[in-house]
Amino acid sequence: MTDRWALAPAEDSGVDVAPLGPDGLPAGPVRRESDLAEAVRSRPEVTRWVWRSTPEVYPRLLATGVRVERCYDIEDAETLLLGHEGRYGEPRSAAAALARLRGGPVPPDPPQRAAEPGAQSPLFEPAGTRLPLPDLLAVYAEQLRRHEKTAHPDRMRLLTAAESAGMLVAAEMNHAGLPWSAEVHRELLHGLLGERYAGGGEPRRLAELADQVSAAFGRRVRPDLPADVIKAFAQAGIKVKSTRRWEIRSVDHPAVEPLLEYKKLYRIWVAHGWSWLQDWVRDGRFRPEFLAGGTVSGRWVTNGGGALQIPKVIRRAVVADPGWRLVVADADQLEPRVLAAISRDPGLMEVAGRDGDLYQSVSDRAFAGDRNQAKLAVLGAVYGQTSGDGLKNLAALRRRFPKAVAYVDEAARAGEEGRLVRTWLGRTCPPAAGAGEDASEEAGIPAGDEEQDGRSGWSPGHASADSRARGRFTRNFVVQGSAADWALLLLAALRRTLRDMAAELVFFQHDEVIVHCPAEEAEDVVRAIRESAALAGRLTFGDTPVRFPFTTAVVECYADAK
Repeated sequence: MTDRWALAPAEDSGVDVAPLGPDGLPAGPVRRESDLAEAVRSRPEVTRWVWRSTPEVYPRLLATGVRVERCYDIEDAETLLLGHEGRYGEPRSAAAALARLRGGPVPPDPPQRAAEPGAQSPLFEPAGTRLPLPDLLAVYAEQLRRHEKTAHPDRMRLLTAAESAGMLVAAEMNHAGLPWSAEVHRELLHGLLGERYAGGGEPRRLAELADQVSAAFGRRVRPDLPADVIKAFAQAGIKVKSTRRWEIRSVDHPAVEPLLEYKKLYRIWVAHGWSWLQDWVRDGRFRPEFLAGGTVSGRWVTNGGGALQIPKVIRRAVVADPGWRLVVADADQLEPRVLAAISRDPGLMEVAGRDGDLYQSVSDRAFAGDRNQAKLAVLGAVYGQTSGDGLKNLAALRRRFPKAVAYVDEAARAGEEGRLVRTWLGRTCPPAAGAGEDASEEAGIPAGDEEQDGRSGWSPGHASADSRARGRFTRNFVVQGSAADWALLLLAALRRTLRDMAAELVFFQHDEVIVHCPAEEAEDVVRAIRESAALAGRLTFGDTPVRFPFTTAVVECYADAK
């Protein structure tokens, strides 16, 4: 009996299901069943469900208490495969994939649905997005064949599985919500902003600061309008190009302090004020909509609610349930460790395999113990700071860790030349517009242990501004994207470990994870995070000495973890 089945919701609210063979095609008859949840619940032997879209199916299952172990998300896989084939941005729906397979006109993707404040993910998708199960499985079987044609099929299959696992995690986090105390939030807002005025106008503290700004300029100024502020400074004989904090802070004028305080509090009022609280928090949980792989690099985003930009002061409202704890875990210096793993630089791998501060270890090797210089050098290599002190620091880093610097140099060069650039597992950065026939070449993996023909000292001086910008992006993409690949496998491993516990994953942001758990499970969760990070490192990058440690805190309030 096969442990892999496919399902497709039908138009009559039923569901079609079928067992699958190794080729991805049905290994038995397609069956129509009346209830989606019962169709899944009655087949506990199935370890992987193949479906069109996780957002279409999984929220409906979670609403009835049904969870699945694994899935294969066809439309998510289509996005990855199109990117690998240099066709990123083409329609990614299963209907579009079927049309390409059969040589018909390719329909555009439906527009992304806007998030509804305080609501769960929809229980249905836009009309026209569904396919009959036989058509869906034709797309799936073709995707299995396309995986075999990629640069590294094993890695690409792992990436697809990890992305599908991430879709499950995102749906479960959307279902669970982040514990949130509306009472604490209101107290914070009152302490920061003062009383609310009737009619939705600015609260008392903002009104007071606005009056102070106006008094400093000697006329009425709207501090929420940048053009008005710039004009007021100009009339005072001070030229500023913007109202950004770093520029305004350097100005000597009595309006500066109240203006900066106003801007800080105004952002809180607009982004996380009383209206936000009413829209996005219900039943003691903040419920944004997490979208796995929402960016080219694989990083997550949220569709509404601003979950990835919670100000530190507002984190005081993230409070565990009584008797429960928040396990807050931050990956330590993740991107330099990822660079060590993907570049296979012996020196950097050895440093990244030690206990303790990676930047301090780098400084001891290359910067006479100056940790700050070492950090600037490593981040400069990853983000492309190649002028001034950055260039000098990069040269010192290159002498000690030549393969690491050569790796990101090659990724930058490939980006400038318009070629495809891939993460370690095969996530692909789109080619530049108008790239030539070499756009299918893979970049980011040095040819071997031999010298780099002088290219490790490559400088982008003759490239156009657009190509230089793309080179800086691809330089970072191979690191940041590979870190996102690792993070997906971390989440998948952690989810699997937590499945028999009461603990629940409630938050994920790039290199930070929050687990909400009973107090007695906290130490088990800390251990699970540590073990999942190590497993994800082995699965993603193979057998390397690189470690992926976390700083963890067991707290009742998110703000106490920092």
